[in-house]
Amino acid sequence: MITNAAGSAGPETRTVKLDVPGMDCPSCAEKIVNSVSKLDGVVTVEPQVMTGTVTIEYLPETVAVDTLIERVQAAGYDVESRDDRETERFDVPAMDCASCAGKIENALDAVAGIRERETLPTTGTVIVTYDPGQTSRTDLVATIESAGYEVEETGPETTEKDLVEESRARDVWLSPRTLKTWIGGGLLLVGLVLEFLLSGLDVTLAAFLGREFGTAELFYLAGAVISGEQILRNGYYSVRTRSLDIDLLMSLGILGAITASLVFGEALYLEAGMLAVLFSVAELMEEYAMDRARSSLRELMDLSPTTATIRRDGEETTVPVEELRVGDRAIVRPGDRIPADGTVVEGESAVNQAPITGESVPVDKTDGDEVYAGTINEEGYLEVEVTAEAEDSTLARIVELVEDAQRDKTDHEQFVDRFAGQYTPVVVTLAVLIAAVPPLLIDGSVSLGIGGQSLVFAGDWATWFKRGLALLVLSCPCALVISTPVSVVSGITSAAKNGVLIKGGKHLESVGTVKAAAFDKTGTLTHGELTVTDVVPAGGESRESVLSVAASLEARSEHPIAEAIVGAADEADVATGDVSAFESLTGKGVRADLDGETYFAGKPALFEELGLSLDTIRVASDGGVAIEDSGSHETAVAGGKTIEELQGDGKTVILVGTEDRIVGVVAVADEVRPEAKRAIERFHDLGVEHVVMLTGDNEVTARAVGETAGVDEVRAELLPEEKAETVAALDEEFGGVMMVGDGVNDAPALATATVGVAMGAAGTDTAVESADVALMGDELSKLPYLYALSGKANGVIRENIWGSIGVKALLAVGVPFGLVNVAVAVVVGDMGMSLGVTTNALRLARINPDRFE
Repeated sequence: MITNAAGSAGPETRTVKLDVPGMDCPSCAEKIVNSVSKLDGVVTVEPQVMTGTVTIEYLPETVAVDTLIERVQAAGYDVESRDDRETERFDVPAMDCASCAGKIENALDAVAGIRERETLPTTGTVIVTYDPGQTSRTDLVATIESAGYEVEETGPETTEKDLVEESRARDVWLSPRTLKTWIGGGLLLVGLVLEFLLSGLDVTLAAFLGREFGTAELFYLAGAVISGEQILRNGYYSVRTRSLDIDLLMSLGILGAITASLVFGEALYLEAGMLAVLFSVAELMEEYAMDRARSSLRELMDLSPTTATIRRDGEETTVPVEELRVGDRAIVRPGDRIPADGTVVEGESAVNQAPITGESVPVDKTDGDEVYAGTINEEGYLEVEVTAEAEDSTLARIVELVEDAQRDKTDHEQFVDRFAGQYTPVVVTLAVLIAAVPPLLIDGSVSLGIGGQSLVFAGDWATWFKRGLALLVLSCPCALVISTPVSVVSGITSAAKNGVLIKGGKHLESVGTVKAAAFDKTGTLTHGELTVTDVVPAGGESRESVLSVAASLEARSEHPIAEAIVGAADEADVATGDVSAFESLTGKGVRADLDGETYFAGKPALFEELGLSLDTIRVASDGGVAIEDSGSHETAVAGGKTIEELQGDGKTVILVGTEDRIVGVVAVADEVRPEAKRAIERFHDLGVEHVVMLTGDNEVTARAVGETAGVDEVRAELLPEEKAETVAALDEEFGGVMMVGDGVNDAPALATATVGVAMGAAGTDTAVESADVALMGDELSKLPYLYALSGKANGVIRENIWGSIGVKALLAVGVPFGLVNVAVAVVVGDMGMSLGVTTNALRLARINPDRFE
């Protein structure tokens, strides 16, 4: 990265990414950097040779994007495309329903330069990607607020924690709207008392168009106006943004009832007031329910402390966690939460990592160990060197991923969106027909006997207007629209608090549908910590010389087996030599020159390819290797074991030698996790039909591990691409497969699976990015919990969707018969269902992982 000091003064910068495919070497990049950085207004130039892109931060008031492109072209490189889009997130806490989101979306759609926009009512967030050359953040804020929703600005000194505290300060039941609703309800109650109990006080106050206007009606009208003020205001914004939503429909209902009172000669002021009060209560209940759903996310944010004690210049000082910088030394006393990701540099303690990994037992930490923000120092004194700033911590990434998890719509959400798009216009049309047609067709009244009950179809306008009004209330699909997102947020947030990071609602849904699971062996079913169990020399070699050659060859490899061999040599103080011409033989081993001779270290199959016969090799009980004569399979050394027998013990055998002789044998082993067998049994109990272990290890060793773990099938000696092919075959056979691996070496298989699950992802960016689900710890017991949570979530989503549709349909059928009035439509069909689906979704938070251990 090159920084141009000339451009570093201005704070208002923008970023553009240019696609420059001809930039394919460091010298190409240098030419472009030199050409572009000469311009005034250029802050940074970052070329990426591997992707053929150049990212430039610049001052838009000083230099234009076209000028930047010209400078790249002047260096001799064509620019194929440019991406100077910017993305902004807006906190809009009052946006808590589908109709709110619809108004904001319609308002934003009218703004030029907006590429993408997303509204997330479950978190009160609006995300907009736009062209800064056509619009600005200020314009976007103004647009959102023009739809009737306030944007909470987040300046440089505003933190996530500040937003949490602000959201808590907004108590639903102490808001101005709540006060107006209670006043309106009180006025309705007074009017009812005057009309039915103290009728002597219900005197005529005025006459309008031949209709008397009494004291009770005055209270009804006042109640409608006061409690309906916010509804009418929202209805106005619906008209401005051309949104056919519940606010517009309720506004039309209230105004229609008042107008009809003047026209029909039968007062509907009470109905107008009831509609205003009950719908306001419904909106407040919906806001309260949504706030409960959002609180689970706030609990995640609460895990991080607001301040940290650090040591600077030999003195202790307390600073906000947002001011921590990489390299700072934080002091963490017993009982404190660790303020940032870091490395222990002094002290020893047990740290409760449950907030991040879900581990139930505190983990011992000492000098050099990693710790995470939000975890709890149980007993000892620790000093931690900060390795990531607050916004880059593991906890911050978890919160961000949970917030973003709802952005990819699930199949259920897509169905609901399609259904809701047709539902509202159809029901509104029916409401208009119900209100207008029967009075024209029915003369007098018609009685219909159903089930011993007489239902009267009167022909007066007032009756059918009320019924049309009730159907109008039922035309809003709010409960239906939020039924899936609120379930997704509840499930994903609950999982995150238990150490399972699910990166989208579609993955939450998919996990519970798979019927097959594939596990990688090393580091997944086993601990992933290989140790050398046998080092046996051949011929005149010594144990030390075999280990020295093996460690010298493996020193440049990053494979876990190589690390175990190098570690064993270090522990035994065995010297290693410098190698040259090193080559990694993918899936087989390594080759390198040592002391003028070419050596190999790898699987037995590698030496078979070299032409060496392995049938006559036996590892002796006295620590030697015997080479049998004339191909005899009889042992030449008492108590010896063949390579296959070592592998049958669950050990991985590495041969060390040259093209024409075996120097020795090194065996390593990796213990099966104690909870593996129980986890797989629980998988079967929950409905997973087939569990397969995939490994690049040999068949015999793999079968030994698979038998211990209790899997149904073992696929051994697989290369990475073969693992992916196997997963694809399982997917086709069983209609869905979960792949569980480490998230790094298994990336192709994870990507191929219906759902890819990475284990041990805490602090590992690659694992979190490569998988659909990440287990922050290494506990296999979390997998049955994940499967059960997904199954339960799918059930809750189905209950919410079909419950919402069923209740609305049942109520709608009762409207023409006079069985469902406005009050029932609001209390049951709107408020009741919105509260019901939210409460039902929150049940997902009660699923305890301990049940699956």
